[in-house]
Amino acid sequence: MVVKNRLVGFLLWQSILSSLIFLAFTVTIVSWRSATAIFVSFFSFHLSQLLFSVSLSTVLSPQPKFRRILPVLLTAAAVSGSLSAVSFCGFNGRVGFKGFASGLFYASFYVYKRRWVLQFPIIQRPLFFSFKMGIPSAIIRALKLSAAAYLFSALLLVLHTKRFIFAPPKGSAAAETNPSEPLLATLEESSPASLLKYLAYLDLCMVCENNVDYWRRAAFFEETGETYKRVAAVCLSPLEQLASKLVQGFEGSSDDKIFSISDQLQSPTNPRQNSKCHELVNDFQVYTWSARALASLTSRSRKEDRFGVAQLSGSNAAAISTLIACLLAVETLMGKKISLQPSHQLMGAFSTKSATFSTGRRDVRTGKRRDDPLYSKAYAMADVLRTSIYGIVSAFHHEMLNSAKAGLLEKDWITSSKPPFGTRELLLQKLHLFLDFQAIHAAFVEENQPLWKLTKCEDYD
Repeated sequence: MVVKNRLVGFLLWQSILSSLIFLAFTVTIVSWRSATAIFVSFFSFHLSQLLFSVSLSTVLSPQPKFRRILPVLLTAAAVSGSLSAVSFCGFNGRVGFKGFASGLFYASFYVYKRRWVLQFPIIQRPLFFSFKMGIPSAIIRALKLSAAAYLFSALLLVLHTKRFIFAPPKGSAAAETNPSEPLLATLEESSPASLLKYLAYLDLCMVCENNVDYWRRAAFFEETGETYKRVAAVCLSPLEQLASKLVQGFEGSSDDKIFSISDQLQSPTNPRQNSKCHELVNDFQVYTWSARALASLTSRSRKEDRFGVAQLSGSNAAAISTLIACLLAVETLMGKKISLQPSHQLMGAFSTKSATFSTGRRDVRTGKRRDDPLYSKAYAMADVLRTSIYGIVSAFHHEMLNSAKAGLLEKDWITSSKPPFGTRELLLQKLHLFLDFQAIHAAFVEENQPLWKLTKCEDYD
């Protein structure tokens, strides 16, 4: 009876500690999930802890034949580790295998150290001598723990600050023939939510924006144009997915209905719609790196593309169209009304003082939602998209103005296919606004006017 009571007490305390660990991990680290997913994860995590606790209690109980119980401990620890990892990170073969290996390693270490053997101190010894005998072991244990903590923290510091480069060594045969293949293969073949894909998008963004690995960016503009098409495709894919997810709730509705849907998505009283919005911004970092890499590569193609593969492949028009479509979709999610205005003409640099911008009415309720984390991410995403579009417009401003004067702006810079969000006319109007803003910016710089006045423009705040 005493053994049973101790086992029940041990399981109760183990369940309480496990619940606290699960709640802390879910709140601070794990991304937002539905109530059903959280319940299933909670149940599976407690099941794994119960399996491990029962197997550990069986090993610690007096047994004359320990060799028969040893395989049970190893199997239970491995299965428990796998189930715990899957309950936190979702069903994934790699995660389950890592948890299985971790549980098996712990059980093997437990057996190797003979942790089931309990050592009892001599209680008749005076306190002074007990303290004296325990000082050496305490110092040794403290040094071990300190050294392990130092090495672990130093390893994490290196891993968190080191950029992984998806390229063969410079000067090797692979670097001379096809240096972009490792990066493109990772972006095209790795799973969507893997850490490898995140690191690959970061590497691509840094190659496109900086001149540290100029030889790698130069390889994107090789003569056949196939590499540039693949790079543009992996950059466009996440942005097209973002626009297609948003278009499911917005496209085909009137302006009032669109804003009503946006208002519902922002409302915490509608958990089903709110969950869809949270899923959209889970890959916020990938969307950001994709937009920045695409904009930088398109802008640099004006001077670095010796063979004109970017222009001939139509990637420039696809880039500007997709970025504008995503911007319109994100602005709609934020609650901004997007409507097609009457025919828009470039104003030129001499009418900057009376220039005003407006693509529709802005609802006053938008300001009430700015404390929402979802709105903050959407605002940040819109800022990245505006900056990316402005970078391309700044690089090709002269060419775009000539196309606009000749009436070919839509043909040269807007794709003929249906955009992911909105219409071709709406995308053209938005592009005109960026061209006007660039003209006003140039005029302000030429006249030495303060640039803070540009923040008065409603479409660029």
